[in-house]
Amino acid sequence: MVDGMVDVHLARFKASGAQLLIGSGRFIGPKTVEVALADGGTRVLRGEKVIISTGSRTTLEPVPGLLEASPLTHIEALDLDYIPGHLLIVGGGYIGLEIAQAMRRFGSRVTIIERNARLAHREDEDVSDALHDMFREEGIEVVTSAHITRVEGKSGKWVKLYTVREGSEINLEGTHVLVATGRTPNTQGIGLELAGVETTDRGHVKVNERLETTAPGIWAVGDCAGSPHFTHIVFDDFRIVRDNLAGGHRVTTGRQVPFCMFTDPEFARVGLSETEAKERGIAYRLAKIPIVGVYRARTLCETRGFLKALIDTESDRILGFTALGAEAGEIIAVVQVAMLAGLSYTALRDAIFTHPTMAEGLIPLFSAVPARP
Repeated sequence: MVDGMVDVHLARFKASGAQLLIGSGRFIGPKTVEVALADGGTRVLRGEKVIISTGSRTTLEPVPGLLEASPLTHIEALDLDYIPGHLLIVGGGYIGLEIAQAMRRFGSRVTIIERNARLAHREDEDVSDALHDMFREEGIEVVTSAHITRVEGKSGKWVKLYTVREGSEINLEGTHVLVATGRTPNTQGIGLELAGVETTDRGHVKVNERLETTAPGIWAVGDCAGSPHFTHIVFDDFRIVRDNLAGGHRVTTGRQVPFCMFTDPEFARVGLSETEAKERGIAYRLAKIPIVGVYRARTLCETRGFLKALIDTESDRILGFTALGAEAGEIIAVVQVAMLAGLSYTALRDAIFTHPTMAEGLIPLFSAVPARP
């Protein structure tokens, strides 16, 4: 499957007429890049317009012994051709949770170590609680509020994590350790200063709302520019630069950013969460139903989760939507289109959706919206 996807992209490069160089590049001057080619030799390229899209990598925090343990990241984990005996996953965010469930279902014993008090701690508490229950039911051990002080051993053989939790020391042992504690932009050592391109305090390329850098004629897109770290966002970044080069006036400000975590069942969200609404002081009406109330969920025998929506108190505008359940990533697209169009929630409440589908669950959800105060 992966080889097939690579072939698709290579074919598109060839069909477009673009030249693709495989190698390692760095700026050696304004708009000038030197490429150390993978098959030997170097090339120096200069262009009128340059776009930086170097992505990001897993953050390895300065914990004593962690680097020496040669931990897995999601890259190495996906290349494994055997099942780890006991996988210790450092980080309870999207990447850590997706890999934890996959490896557990393959047959590994899995332990998640999260430094915050909740899994997916930036999401609402009901989301974190539901994820915790789901993972516990699958036999995944979850250790929260745990801070790693040092690491011993070598991932792939034997590894030991020394952690402190609520003042007590907890030691965890496994065969492998995987780190999923955030992302670091790939902006170091590529000569940005020689090109006049500045970076932020967090190491991202400094860009404006049009994704223009501090150097004329140079843009940055995706993770390295500090955009939300999703493939669909870097694709939109590309469209913004492309359209503006053609005379358009597109910007990154105010755009919707849909989220989806591909656990089973999926978790997806678009717009405001309850946590974000409260932090910003935005009043809302809440509608929430268990996913078991959606007939399609029953036919799929996957009744874990819920749907909920935030509705403006002064109008019927949808402020945010969350889905934890089967096909959540598909359900949010329906609500997102309604939000983009500025439709009232009643448009979805009164719509006729095919029976039985997961989208049909939007009818009872939006029928549960409280009346305006």
